[in-house]
Amino acid sequence: MRASLLLLLLTLACLANTQHQALIDYLERRLLAIEDRISLWQEQTARYASELRELKLQMVSQLEALDKEKEGLRIHLDSVGTRVDRVERELDYLETQTGAQPCVDVDDKLIEQQVSLVQEKQKNKYYQLSDCGDMISSIKAMKILKRVGGPKGVWTKDTGLNSGKLYIFNSTDQDIVYEFSSVQDFTRSSGLTLSKKLKLPMAFKGTGQVVYKNFAYYVSQEEDKIVKFDLSSAKMTDSAILPFQDYIPVYTLNSETLIDLAVDEEGLWAIYATRQSDQYISLAKMDVKTLDIEQMWESNCPRENAEAGFVICGTLYVVYNTQTPGRSRVQCVFDVNGLVSSDEAPLVYFPKRYGSHASLKYNPQEALLYAWDDGYQILYKLELKKKLEI
Repeated sequence: MRASLLLLLLTLACLANTQHQALIDYLERRLLAIEDRISLWQEQTARYASELRELKLQMVSQLEALDKEKEGLRIHLDSVGTRVDRVERELDYLETQTGAQPCVDVDDKLIEQQVSLVQEKQKNKYYQLSDCGDMISSIKAMKILKRVGGPKGVWTKDTGLNSGKLYIFNSTDQDIVYEFSSVQDFTRSSGLTLSKKLKLPMAFKGTGQVVYKNFAYYVSQEEDKIVKFDLSSAKMTDSAILPFQDYIPVYTLNSETLIDLAVDEEGLWAIYATRQSDQYISLAKMDVKTLDIEQMWESNCPRENAEAGFVICGTLYVVYNTQTPGRSRVQCVFDVNGLVSSDEAPLVYFPKRYGSHASLKYNPQEALLYAWDDGYQILYKLELKKKLEI
């Protein structure tokens, strides 16, 4: 009996152990299943978070692109508006110049008197706007800084700001302008190594480039357009085709330059020549904002044997090569206000140098001429005097 009881107890114990083990196995399987589901949930959560981050980045990128496109459209619309205004002004000008023909004969002498009266009014109007009365007295000093680049080119400071930045336009047909933070950086640079390269939208033509109030103005090789280039954003902000026909090189000794742009105390000028008046150099005052022509003059300065020109206080100075090798002089002066003539102006000779001036750029803030001569960068210090002191 006791043995049977022990056997029963052992049987019950074995049965309990079996059930307990089965319960444990069941719980372990459930825990493993829960862990698998948690792991799967974590993977899905991480994937969803990654996708959300990528979607956020894409949205940010698209918003930035839309902002840029919006800004580009705004600039384009502003440019279109400016050009529409310019076309309207040109149409108004053409209408005033090509009015209806009179039905009666008009005396030729009366017409000449009226034309002279209009020209005199234009001259007086310009003179009233001009408060600059300096002219060249002599070349005070000459300094050769270095030699870099080809035989022809342009180097100049920003003539409208005190930033001190220097710009190099090497050759006569490139699409790169080199920017130096100062003249000191330019002089200690090995070639152009310390410069910042700025890519132009169109290659320049000749040596007529100038820099004024953080904008570069130059003549492009495409259609001989005047291009206005923002040096800060490295973008073209405007362009214009000047209302002159049949351009010819403005200087016979610098045949690559059709239009020579210049800056003085009063703003932007264009020195040019046309086939209709092929023996002489012409001058035009330009609006730096719209590139419109404000006034035009035909000077008495011949193109023959001319190598370069510049403007000071509304007076055009044309430099000619002399019979003496390595010497040149200001041989013709044209003042838009009629205060100075070539006969009254002092004789200004440039010191002996290497070849022929490829460009002469006047800086009104420093009273300096930035000259490019056979690859040499030269500074001429000018001595100025009042025009009325002649």
